[in-house]
Amino acid sequence: MTTSDKTTDKRVCFDFEVDFLNGGGIQGQGFRLDIDADDIDDKALAEYIIRDLRLLMVGEVRISNKQIITERHKRLARTAVLAQGVTRSDLIDLSHPVRDGEVVFPGLPPPRITEYMSHEESRGRYAPDVTFQIGRVEMVANTGTSIDAPFHRYPGKLDVAGLPLASIADVEAVVIHLAGMKGRAITREAIAATAIRGRAVLLDTGQAAQWGTLAYTDASPYLSRDAAEYLRDTGAVLVGIDAINIDDTRDAQRPAHSILLKAGIPIVENLARMSSLPSEGLRFSAAPMRIVGIGAFPVRAWARVLP
Repeated sequence: MTTSDKTTDKRVCFDFEVDFLNGGGIQGQGFRLDIDADDIDDKALAEYIIRDLRLLMVGEVRISNKQIITERHKRLARTAVLAQGVTRSDLIDLSHPVRDGEVVFPGLPPPRITEYMSHEESRGRYAPDVTFQIGRVEMVANTGTSIDAPFHRYPGKLDVAGLPLASIADVEAVVIHLAGMKGRAITREAIAATAIRGRAVLLDTGQAAQWGTLAYTDASPYLSRDAAEYLRDTGAVLVGIDAINIDDTRDAQRPAHSILLKAGIPIVENLARMSSLPSEGLRFSAAPMRIVGIGAFPVRAWARVLP
């Protein structure tokens, strides 16, 4: 269990009202903020609101209904992540393992992992005590953690072999932590506070924790049409999600796939373990085999957390 998985993190939940010196004001209800201690005073909260929202000409800030809750932090510190792991603590594996017979997407056949040649069958072909195993894998291309190229949605467009490495390997990334959100749709408003241009955008909904259960496919989070348009228009180079599909599977139009892939933005689905990542200060990789004529393929996805 990682530090971020434990329920010892503290957050403050509060309402606020801001008056401006030149008239008008704003207010918020149920605002939540990560804190390092067990409490925070109203003055510090007011200063945070002003700084984080970049407010000018602020007159008075009023804090009310403040309560301290135990909840996983949303803006994880890079230093905390770097302290985790065993061999290369800066490398975080974001892929689910592919297992023989495991059904992920209902209606698609499960992978079949067998042996073309076993160690025992290879005995005698080489020098004494030298044996090899050669495996055989049969699966559909959207198995496990996988990437979609434009050809997945549009005939004649770029296939996985044509994906430029600059868009899928060691890409500057940002993680938007959304675990605990109400509803299934990830809206434009939910991601609009994040600087996106030139980055891979990874959506951590918390759904990966349901992997291998019916709950993973039932009522899965998805990216709304307006959010997909926002990511396209603000310059995302790749979009990933820890859910079975970036679209609502009940929507036959598949707007997120259509919008992003038409713009040449690859999509990675079924990501794992993003809750352990910081919001910023990382690079993302998800490279498939260079297979010609196919629109999607499994990847070994990982993040490299910068010091």
